[in-house]
Amino acid sequence: MGLFDYEPLVARLQDFELSALAATLPKLLDQGLDEARYGDIPRWRNALASLPDISISNNDLNAAFVRAGLALDVSASTKFQLEMALHGLHPWRKGPFDIAGVSIDTEWRSDYKWDRLIGTIDSLEGRRVLDVGCGNGYHCWRMAGEKAALVVGIDPTPLFVMQFWALQKYLQNPSVWVVPARCEDLPEKLQAFDTVFSMGVLYHRRSPFDHLMELRGALAVDGQLVLETLVIDGADGEVLVPEGRYSKMGNVWFIPSVLTLCSWLRKMKFRDIQIIDVSMTSTAEQRATAWMTFHSLSDFLDPDDARKTIEGYPAPQRAVVTARL
Repeated sequence: MGLFDYEPLVARLQDFELSALAATLPKLLDQGLDEARYGDIPRWRNALASLPDISISNNDLNAAFVRAGLALDVSASTKFQLEMALHGLHPWRKGPFDIAGVSIDTEWRSDYKWDRLIGTIDSLEGRRVLDVGCGNGYHCWRMAGEKAALVVGIDPTPLFVMQFWALQKYLQNPSVWVVPARCEDLPEKLQAFDTVFSMGVLYHRRSPFDHLMELRGALAVDGQLVLETLVIDGADGEVLVPEGRYSKMGNVWFIPSVLTLCSWLRKMKFRDIQIIDVSMTSTAEQRATAWMTFHSLSDFLDPDDARKTIEGYPAPQRAVVTARL
């Protein structure tokens, strides 16, 4: 089955009428955790192996810093070992987390995004949830904190899958899983998830309509889509297509206005489209830290005008939209 034990997930997928996904899981794991393709996997694997065993007192999935245990659960030497092992999985993009007193201050304060949407979307209690482009699973655990019955996160970056397993060693939540996969790798027309999240993915796709179709195919009847993406100010029909990089990212293809995004959703037969939030991304929400030491948002903006990217495009602004089939 691959590098880690996904057998319990197979059983849970079958229990939740997701047998088609269970059947394709071995292929996804073989491709997504292929050491011949991803040469850093052995190094990350060693970092995981060096994580100390800790008797965790309690967890908190509803805090800004998703927490496993307390500082009192470990000695000073064990805490040092834990911190060094976790640093071996640098860079940490999504979070933050607190593991037995080790605060993982990630590049993104992903709790900001969560706080913008959680009071408005449908309750997640008892629901089957898919999180597309989930990173290391930060929002997956927040979804479990809202009593989701099953949360499957997918992300193609093997480092983020390794980070998930490092965190899962201590959080130990059987409802939360992160699988190395892209949305287009999933079986077509699953129609099985009650809520599907796509946050920070749409603008990375060459065809936004293909992505919306994939999201639609994963949703159960009357399911809810929660879509978060970059947007620009503008009228219906306006779309920014960066000629080169956008905010130093080379894989940004289409950035629509909010009205254009809504028209895309209508074209793909979504209904009940609601604009939850439109916010500028701030350097308090995305920044370099000791856990992500590379360039971040402040390096991507025009030093003389923070309203523009370094390339002269409008600075990052994000919208959260919900819709139904």
